Amino acid sequence: QVQVVESGGGLVQAGGSLRLSCVASGSILSINAMVWFRQAQGKQREWVTTIASGGRTMYADSVKGRFTISRDNAKNTVNLQMNSLKPEDTAVYYCKVVADATEYWGKGTLVTVSS
Repeated sequence: QVQVVESGGGLVQAGGSLRLSCVASGSILSINAMVWFRQAQGKQREWVTTIASGGRTMYADSVKGRFTISRDNAKNTVNLQMNSLKPEDTAVYYCKVVADATEYWGKGTLVTVSS
């Protein structure tokens, strides 16, 4: 069994920064990719950023240049540094871990950006 837990959400003013973390624990042989999604109230869940096992990163256009994803393979952890936050970044942020050909999701952490 694999557990995925996000942390670091909170309330921040526009222009501010937050750092989210996601830890995967349990019976893991190999993590392929770690991914952040977000879902704003009343909207569909959208992809934010991915970091592959080799370190390659990809970002949605809406966050490119403001968000940075990084991972610590030894700790099965992925971080999301979010800078220059905007009110439209307000959402529940979910971490997805692709490990051993299976996808595991966390329960999410709420980020609220006030104007």
